[in-house]
Amino acid sequence: MFFYLTTAIAAAYQLFASAACLLFLGSLKLREAKQPGPVSLLKPIRGLDPVFREAIHSHTTLDGDYEFLCGVRDDDPAIELLREFPQVKIVPVRTITPNGKVGALIDLAAAAHNPILVVNDSDIRVEKDYLQRVTAPLADPQVGLVTCLYRPIGKTFAARFEGMGVTTDFAPSTLVARLIGVDEFGMGSTLAFRRADLERIGGFASIADYLADDYQLGRRIHQLGLKCVLSDVIVETNMGGNWREVWAHQLRWARTIRVTKFGGFLGLPITNATLWAVIAALTGRWELAAVCLFSRFLMALVSGWLVMRSAETLRLILLLPLRDIYGIAVWVTALFGKTVDWRGLRLRLNREGRIL
Repeated sequence: MFFYLTTAIAAAYQLFASAACLLFLGSLKLREAKQPGPVSLLKPIRGLDPVFREAIHSHTTLDGDYEFLCGVRDDDPAIELLREFPQVKIVPVRTITPNGKVGALIDLAAAAHNPILVVNDSDIRVEKDYLQRVTAPLADPQVGLVTCLYRPIGKTFAARFEGMGVTTDFAPSTLVARLIGVDEFGMGSTLAFRRADLERIGGFASIADYLADDYQLGRRIHQLGLKCVLSDVIVETNMGGNWREVWAHQLRWARTIRVTKFGGFLGLPITNATLWAVIAALTGRWELAAVCLFSRFLMALVSGWLVMRSAETLRLILLLPLRDIYGIAVWVTALFGKTVDWRGLRLRLNREGRIL
């Protein structure tokens, strides 16, 4: 009885996630987005990503009223490339914090002049109307933070394999969370908020020793009684690396989830339809295996293609069961251990996700 119940839950989750994706699509409306005020666009930088030049260029040609600031340390090789763009204000990073990215954000915020701040990761690429669309919800005084989904572009097969997990697992889980009212988080792909609200939570310094700085920022702004909303914008991000690097990246993500949302982390295997399809097949319950796999492939196509518009989802769709089993291996490993690898550093975490 327990086995039938768990497989039913896994299959039902896939259908619910498909519905969440379709509702997100249905909520998108073609409307003119108005920027509610001048923006300071903050980009903390460490090192040169493969598509770094394209990412920076996409931020120098945006519509709207904004300044573009990049925070970088004096010895970083990215400085020379940044100097090729006169629109970029280079901010020297001097602040040392356990989370180095937050140290850069502290210096960037101090150098910024505008009342609306937008932060995104160094490899994010955007369209010309990006700023207007991601800041438009802030015209509502009840909205405190805007974040958005991201479409991965893999440069290696290992990265493309990892990216399929983003488009067919992470993205739909984000839409499910929003649908059921879990909205206290943000993502590094985009964080748009008011400077005044940042100051109310104690500035970036209040999250300087957390690994999941984007989640903590959203959580604290949400605690002010403000909503964290999902934009209709989907940005692009670069993903690279070999299998060892992809494993380290996935393990960092999983352990970050474990220390920030432990209950949700424990429940992840229950919604893994591929896992239960394999168990059903091994026990001779082929009809249950077929139902689980059908619901899983359906959700992957709805999310990966209809919502995320990822061609990689179609190219690699037959590898989806392997990707899901790989995800279970990451989950099991992430249950144990307190360290993560981040940009060449080995960081140790406590139970709250603070960097020790």
